[in-house]
Amino acid sequence: MIHEVFESNQFIMLVSLLLIMSVIVTKFSSRLGVPSLVLFIAVGMAVGSDGLNLLYFDNAEVAQIVGIFALIVILFEGGMQTKWKSIQPVIAPSVTLATLGVVLTSSLVGIAAKYILGLSWLEALLLGSIVGSTDAAAVFAVLKGKNIRNKLEATLEAESGTNDPMAVFLTISFIQVLTLNETNFFGMVGSFFWQMGGGLVVGLLVGYGASFALNRINLDSSGLYPIFALGFAFLTYGASSLIQASGLLSVYVAAVIIGNAELAYRYSILRFHEGFGWMAQILMFILLGLFVFPSEVFTGPVIIDGLLIALVLIFLARPVAAFLSLMFFKFTFKEKLFLSWAGLRGAVPIVLAIFPLLADVENSQLMFNIVFFIVIISTLVQGASITWVAEKLKLVSEKKTNPIHSLELISMGKANVELMQYDVNSRNLIVGQSLENMELPDKALINAIIRDGEVITPYGQTTIQAGDTLYIMVTKRVKKEVKALLEAVDDEEEVKEYGHNEKNRA
Repeated sequence: MIHEVFESNQFIMLVSLLLIMSVIVTKFSSRLGVPSLVLFIAVGMAVGSDGLNLLYFDNAEVAQIVGIFALIVILFEGGMQTKWKSIQPVIAPSVTLATLGVVLTSSLVGIAAKYILGLSWLEALLLGSIVGSTDAAAVFAVLKGKNIRNKLEATLEAESGTNDPMAVFLTISFIQVLTLNETNFFGMVGSFFWQMGGGLVVGLLVGYGASFALNRINLDSSGLYPIFALGFAFLTYGASSLIQASGLLSVYVAAVIIGNAELAYRYSILRFHEGFGWMAQILMFILLGLFVFPSEVFTGPVIIDGLLIALVLIFLARPVAAFLSLMFFKFTFKEKLFLSWAGLRGAVPIVLAIFPLLADVENSQLMFNIVFFIVIISTLVQGASITWVAEKLKLVSEKKTNPIHSLELISMGKANVELMQYDVNSRNLIVGQSLENMELPDKALINAIIRDGEVITPYGQTTIQAGDTLYIMVTKRVKKEVKALLEAVDDEEEVKEYGHNEKNRA
């Protein structure tokens, strides 16, 4: 008994050190120019059996379950941060990339794998399907905080959030063909449309239902609202899975709807899921690092073959798929070139590579090792250079302004009071107005103004200036009205700025 308790304490100590180490690693990732997910994987490999031998892990089922669990959290957090106004204009090209683009990428990589690895056609196409989709975890992590042009960032985020169904469908289909004696191809095609349609419907239903519940149900503690929202994320995936629809697609759709709704305790919900999303990334990539045996992956044959396939993926398959998929959409050559380069691979291909292992597909271990090496190369080469490529192609926009934040002050059961934060820019109509002339509702009050790093106590004659940060106490009932007042801009200035940006872009 004492020995078991001692082992448990050792495990808890190790987990705590891994979490602290991983958080510190994120600080160095930006300085080193290396995406943090690569460093998380490196931490996992370092403490694994081929490293310090602190933990031994080779359970494919547990790795798959943890991977899917983490992907749900990451997709939900990323979807909630996605602005509908940004992705609405690029829905069509994003979906085209998520379907036709995945098929083209998978096919070209499969052809390369056939001749480089000497696999059968079905095995080669299975490997191509596994690495055919971009990864939401990698895309959200790499693009966060970068000033990539909104149109391109929205396209990449929407593509990565919606292309998992196609990759999963192709992967499972080829596994079935390889392992089952009889295969119903018409049934597979119907299954794909059912997965896409069913996932979309479930996501819409749960998204709107969750938005209604989060606003109408009064909970005793504000800390329960983020957990309530997280429960809907897992409900969405579970409900979709029960009807054989795409759970990951439904989670992303529901998250976009919830994130764009007017929510009570919105800021608390977003901040909780941002932190929980980071924890899910850390857990998933460390576990995947533990699952990998470097002595098997970093061998001469795997490195050479994996590098060749990775080069085909990065410089041939993805560009061909991107240019053909976007042929009929209004993207410039430079924008298509950037979208080709930004097709990051990450956790999804590694998790999908576990499927053949569980199904005992021939050469499944070789496929996993090759896929893992391809993901490392893709993340290191593409992920580390994505900002540099955007700058070289002149696809970087001006520094983004902070959105409206609100800090909930009092529990919902007592009062609906929030403290809104808003950064004023030069186009806002409130610039130059005095507080006494502002048409704020009765239930809204500006409590403080931050100007040039100093706190200004507001009074009636205080004039709003560009660059001010306003802190406004507001009730939930008038929050939307206050938000509309703050965000109102000069249309003429907006048109001039748009024309200036278009001229520079040309």
